[in-house]
Amino acid sequence: MTRALLIIDVQNDFTEGGALGVFGGADVARNVTRWLNLASARYGTVVASRDWHNATDDNGGHFAPDGAEPDFVSTWPVHCVADTPGAEYHPAFDTSPVGIHVRKGQGVPAYSAFQGTTDEGRTLLRALTEAGVTEIDAVGIATDHCVRASVLDALDAGMHVTVLTDLIAGVAAGPSAAALDEMAVHGATLTKSSEVPTA
Repeated sequence: MTRALLIIDVQNDFTEGGALGVFGGADVARNVTRWLNLASARYGTVVASRDWHNATDDNGGHFAPDGAEPDFVSTWPVHCVADTPGAEYHPAFDTSPVGIHVRKGQGVPAYSAFQGTTDEGRTLLRALTEAGVTEIDAVGIATDHCVRASVLDALDAGMHVTVLTDLIAGVAAGPSAAALDEMAVHGATLTKSSEVPTA
């Protein structure tokens, strides 16, 4: 049995000052790094995902058309464009322990890390399966969007998932609380990092 830490979208555009900055995002970046320093022995695999959108199209309708207001449900401002500073990991997130990097949303809407591919072109599920992963701790941004979608997909794949609730940040309080409730109903464990073993 192998446990992975799945770090979802800790990117400049999703933290304060970014195109879709979430309050508390920079704290998530710092605290995930702190957690990895404390709990590296807990994980056989560390995965980090990123939105990695095309610059030359609307990514399957994910970006609001020019001149149109995004609805912040299915259309969004331009964000996390490939090879731009906004798409890079937040500088407070130390990526040196990350063994698997996943890029998602390359031309299509994508919220779940399981919709992305690794640098070698594998799906995330294949990469985790090949690594023998059966348990996931999930952290990152945003609780009510990409964390929610990634956790639900992990559960659908038969993984045991724990959401470390002090290492996530959401866009809005109400939808974030609803997303956590939904994850729990589907079988995720919700707990703080201080309440799980570091090895």
